[in-house]
Amino acid sequence: MDINLPDIHAELSAVFARYEDALVHNKVEELDALFWASEFTVRFGVGENLRGIAAIRAFRAARPATGLARTLEHTVITTFGRDFGTAMTEFRREGQARSGRQSQTWVRLDGGWRVVAAHVSLIAA
Repeated sequence: MDINLPDIHAELSAVFARYEDALVHNKVEELDALFWASEFTVRFGVGENLRGIAAIRAFRAARPATGLARTLEHTVITTFGRDFGTAMTEFRREGQARSGRQSQTWVRLDGGWRVVAAHVSLIAA
């Protein structure tokens, strides 16, 4: 298996950057487009377990649109072959003592990269 082929790694890194921009600017339609539109998509968050794209979309639509800015640290993007990869990062929000972690599993589907599973958690200060 080819790990971190330069062109594929660059592709997924660019898509991850798009995701991050959409997240901090509350671009809900862009976030929805980057998740696999399937009942099998899973997103486990700090206070929610979301199963299926309908639950994920409902969460995004109801989420407050303020206080989303954050700084990423120790981001690791790894690709396996041409159509599968993971993105792991730590994050900090200004004024918050706790830091967070985010994990995403990406697969090339439907003509583009899509998150098929995601997890977000916070770490005590």
